[in-house]
Amino acid sequence: MSTFYQLEFEKKVTELDLRIEQAQQGSKALGAEIPALPGIAEQEMAAAPAEDVAKLIKERTRTLKRVYKKLSPWNTVRVARHPNRPQTRDYIKHMCRDFCELAGDRRFGDDPAMVTGFGRIGGRKCLIVGHQKGKDTHEKLACHFGCAHPEGYRKALAKMKLAEKFGLPIVTLVDTPGAYPGLGAEERGQAEAIAVNMLEMSRLKVPIVSIVIGEGGSGGALGIAVADRVSMLAYSWYSVISPEGCAAILWKQANEQTNTAAADSLKLTAADNLKLGIVDSIIKEPLGAAHRNHEEASANLEAWITAQFDELVQLTPEDLVNQRYERFRKLGDYDVCPEPPTSPQTDEE
Repeated sequence: MSTFYQLEFEKKVTELDLRIEQAQQGSKALGAEIPALPGIAEQEMAAAPAEDVAKLIKERTRTLKRVYKKLSPWNTVRVARHPNRPQTRDYIKHMCRDFCELAGDRRFGDDPAMVTGFGRIGGRKCLIVGHQKGKDTHEKLACHFGCAHPEGYRKALAKMKLAEKFGLPIVTLVDTPGAYPGLGAEERGQAEAIAVNMLEMSRLKVPIVSIVIGEGGSGGALGIAVADRVSMLAYSWYSVISPEGCAAILWKQANEQTNTAAADSLKLTAADNLKLGIVDSIIKEPLGAAHRNHEEASANLEAWITAQFDELVQLTPEDLVNQRYERFRKLGDYDVCPEPPTSPQTDEE
């Protein structure tokens, strides 16, 4: 796992982190090494460095708020890809109890890029399904950097049908740049597996909630994102294609300039997706994004999931399916403006 990773727009924050660490170490050294002077209290001796640390912490907070207040779409993509950002197994660790993982699609094998299992969230039993990118090099290679194979999607669907059999709600955590595009995956029916998942999820008779926790790329995301409620973490992205893929198609090259232009055009941020009606809500992240505080990010996610389940369990299975169908039918609605009336032509014309 990466021990140090710096985003370009966070340089000022990194500098402040270093200064805070040095000031704290200086404060400890001052209290430990300098003997108490006659007539001067120990608290007074440590007051100056402690005051410096407090000022630096306030400045760091202000800087983080300013940087993340108006984050560009391309920088949002970078935050969503941060190596320390919590992944599915991190959220399971922090917000699930009694988690029991289930493996294998009963056809070909197991895909580590897709995690499935039963657990408790907020006291309610449910099925958890999510993409896993991996933390260290070995795990990333095993998980194909979060790009699931067809057996991953078939595993997810098999466990969802099991949850339906027991009447348990389903939580899906989306975090993938896209489904795996390799030859073997295509030979085993990648597109068909995703299409079947979308069809079958649309008619499961249990509540389904889906959250984009990092990257939501193309059909790889949609394969587990057909749900009654869809939300995004504040600094995640959700789009038909990644900025690099879009740039390579439109401008025949992916670089800083074209990636930035593509990210702006794709309308992939949480705010854009909410405005377009693709997602139902945005889940707040800790100050400076989820990679800075896994516990708070998990608490926010758990609170949203619990609130949605409390509402959805009141609906009948038929209402769930009908509302889910109508939700996705509405995507892409548009109005046709009538053509302006033309003025009648005269003989002179």
